[in-house]
Amino acid sequence: MERAIGFVATADLVSHSTALLADSVDMLGDAIVYGFSLYVIGRGSVWIGRAALLKGVIMAAFGVGVGAHVIFKMAYGLVPTAEMMGVVGFLALIANLACLMLLWQHRGDDINMQSAWMCSRNDVIGNTGVLLSALAVHLTGSSWPDILIGLFIAIIFVRSAVAIIRDASRACSFSI
Repeated sequence: MERAIGFVATADLVSHSTALLADSVDMLGDAIVYGFSLYVIGRGSVWIGRAALLKGVIMAAFGVGVGAHVIFKMAYGLVPTAEMMGVVGFLALIANLACLMLLWQHRGDDINMQSAWMCSRNDVIGNTGVLLSALAVHLTGSSWPDILIGLFIAIIFVRSAVAIIRDASRACSFSI
């Protein structure tokens, strides 16, 4: 997993893609929260709520970070490398579809598994966005498709984060 995250992060730096940045930070967050999700299995509702809360906070931070990258991209006008985006986006989509399929039957078990499934669902949406962005960048030679898809992915992160944090705060018996 660490190599995959490093590969996608390196591809982001080389290709100057906001969409790939969103994908790579999301993969890093998934590695962190999946490990914590496994740790809390069987530890009770408070720990399950804390795991979901951690996922929500990480997703919110990533959404804000990708939004900042969009502003940077707009200021400097870097056009991403469509070919790199396409290859990395496709490989990440295959990996994330496998994770989503593994989590599918457990998505309703509890808030912990629901939030893990939501993270994987967001990954698949993000990977599809990267592929669409790569195609649009290739056809137009513009950075705007990448910026718009990156912003869309950031909005998905923030919306999911708000839902997860709201549900997790109820599970932990406190409000945010």
